[in-house]
Amino acid sequence: MKFVDEARIEVSAGNGGNGAVSFRREKYIPKGGPDGGDGGRGGSVRAVADLNINTLIDYRYARQHRARSGERGRGADQYGKAGEDIVLRMPVGTQIFDEDTGALLADLIAHGQTVVLAQGGQGGLGNLHFKSSTNRAPRQSTPGGEGEARRLRLELKVLADVGLLGMPNAGKSTFIAQVSNARPKIADYPFTTLHPNLGVVRVADEKSFVIADVPGLIEGAAEGAGLGLQFLRHLQRTRVLLHLVDLSPFDDTRDAVADARAIVKELRKYDPALYEKPRWLVLNKLDTLEGAPGQKGSPRHQAVAAFKRRYRWNGPTFEISALTGEGCRELCQAIWAHLDRHREQPAEVLERDVRFEPDARVAPPARIAPPVPDA
Repeated sequence: MKFVDEARIEVSAGNGGNGAVSFRREKYIPKGGPDGGDGGRGGSVRAVADLNINTLIDYRYARQHRARSGERGRGADQYGKAGEDIVLRMPVGTQIFDEDTGALLADLIAHGQTVVLAQGGQGGLGNLHFKSSTNRAPRQSTPGGEGEARRLRLELKVLADVGLLGMPNAGKSTFIAQVSNARPKIADYPFTTLHPNLGVVRVADEKSFVIADVPGLIEGAAEGAGLGLQFLRHLQRTRVLLHLVDLSPFDDTRDAVADARAIVKELRKYDPALYEKPRWLVLNKLDTLEGAPGQKGSPRHQAVAAFKRRYRWNGPTFEISALTGEGCRELCQAIWAHLDRHREQPAEVLERDVRFEPDARVAPPARIAPPVPDA
């Protein structure tokens, strides 16, 4: 399935039905009085987070979603039928933006979370609501309200604990295939990964975390080089970034230190908050260098020492071989320990325009506030 992480849609709620003006007309009841019913409310458009959906591809092709309007009221105290709501199922991790203002309207972070994207119009009142002691034959009714309409932009940010960074062919796909159940495409040419991959890493019983692999970055990605920065949004929810560095690139002209610095530079350009996340250095493909782990004087030891000296890195550093699995288990255990120590409360929904109801069956769904008209 093609991975689609962005889409633009239009949602329109149904209008409310008009109220009716009617009077009771029956044999032997000459003054039956008003009996015009209310109009039905218009259908609303709702979004529901669903763990069984992985992409936004359905909304790339179906862009307009319109709910039905409510029926108008009728005589004999008959109320109009309400329009049916439209439910749009979206992947967990979808953010919903107003296309016109750019404001973040909702952040779907939990399965079953529901928000109202467009509220249906209220039904109009029939003339039976206007009867009084001084107005026994009212001929007033009210029209139904208009339903809301919005243009929305959907962005999917995958939910993962750990994100992988690195140049193309740094071994990210090999690493995620080694430690998790993910099976990404692996080949000996750049940009093998064309869309994010998710894998579940199981350290022990009831101890697991989710890792995300995104397409590799190159210098100039902020200006659109390579695949650009379009997939870095999927790392914004992670709590740890693993920066994989290839210490034995297939191209002798490549400088591992320069490549590592280029990745960090592009990361800072894209999002300073992402740059400030905990980042661990992972030196990969050490199986191609002679020498045992920790063997001083070996080509492997010299390459690692030279890289650390030139890169001037003081953070956590791990030496692995994603191909053979060397050092991968220790790295995963360290990641789990870090996540367990810094276990945070579940992220809260941004409540600027929306309230979060975790179970729509128990509580009514949240709704987005109508846009404020320009002054």
